[in-house]
Amino acid sequence: MKQRRRINYSATQRSEIWDRWQAGEPMSSIGRRFDRESSSVFSVISPTGGIRPPDRHRAEQALTLSEREEISRWLCMRRSLRSIARHLGRTPSTISREVQRNGGSDCYRAAGSDQAAWDRGRRPKLCKLACCAFLRRTVSSLLRRQWSPQQIGGWLKRTYPRELQNQVSHETIYRSLFIQARGVLKKELLEHLRARRTVRRSRHASMKRNGLGQIKNAVSISERPPSVEDRAVPGHWEGDLIGGSGNSYIATLVERHSRYVMLVKVANKDTESVVSALIKQSRRLPGELYRSLTWDRGKELADHQRLTLATEVGVYFCDPRSPWQGGSNENTNRLLRQYLPRGTDLSLHSQARLNAIARLLNERPRKTLIYQSLTHNVCEQLQWLGNVLGDG
Repeated sequence: MKQRRRINYSATQRSEIWDRWQAGEPMSSIGRRFDRESSSVFSVISPTGGIRPPDRHRAEQALTLSEREEISRWLCMRRSLRSIARHLGRTPSTISREVQRNGGSDCYRAAGSDQAAWDRGRRPKLCKLACCAFLRRTVSSLLRRQWSPQQIGGWLKRTYPRELQNQVSHETIYRSLFIQARGVLKKELLEHLRARRTVRRSRHASMKRNGLGQIKNAVSISERPPSVEDRAVPGHWEGDLIGGSGNSYIATLVERHSRYVMLVKVANKDTESVVSALIKQSRRLPGELYRSLTWDRGKELADHQRLTLATEVGVYFCDPRSPWQGGSNENTNRLLRQYLPRGTDLSLHSQARLNAIARLLNERPRKTLIYQSLTHNVCEQLQWLGNVLGDG
């Protein structure tokens, strides 16, 4: 078997790798572009946690190579530092520091000094979290409470509107987590992020879903009333299933108007189990707060007509391969993976435990609610839900 030679990526190739990564292309595909394994691409991307390092450039006020060559020539002519400064239109202190840090008047060389200045520019700069202990402790504490970096950034901005020193962007938090060379936030905090990856993925990365089924007599989402579409009236829900090991499943329900979340324990994925569980849950809600349900094309709701007959709830189905049409539920399912990780047995959770998880999620600040939690912003028609559901 012919062994491929080691490849040292050029600056142009590295730039192409980052372009493709930011466009959402997987490492395996990028590797094929260069006839390499994905591990070769990972070695380029992982040191900065999947976050593209900024392109380096010299500051406009920095000395140029031509200016350094002038300094070198005038030093050979035994001219004073002040005269060199006047010749270049620089301050004497600038010329003095330049010469002293690069060997002095007798050893100064233009090319070496210019390269040394470029190399010194690589020294790590302290980020905001490294400089502010209070901010660092606050961010670490909220991450341990399963808050996302974006929620933390939004909450800090809302809580300290006139104190810029106590605000930090979600991008800074992500960089402090994924670029461990910064040494600001502990690596263990990565475990509290919604996605348990070690490098940051592009927002354009593929999120395809498989296993969409054919539903008989399905009512398309296009026939959903306008009042449901614009979220103006409470009582319209989005639903889906999340799966775990051992064929264990939980039904998730999100109210479109308030984003209120409910979790329903189901015995299995078959339509009999799912529909029966949804009917039981619906009986705990007044009819005016359970008017419609939007679901994807999963076969677990093939018996949707039984649900409608038992509850008078209209059931609408998303178009095939269109998960964004149930966006509130899709986003909620990603949030829930912090509490219900993939690969765990979901059947071990009681309904009381699921209610507790839903309550934790409902207490988190939401970007769509201007970083208020549901407990502070939920409409009057849904304020009674916590008491109705209780601990199940």
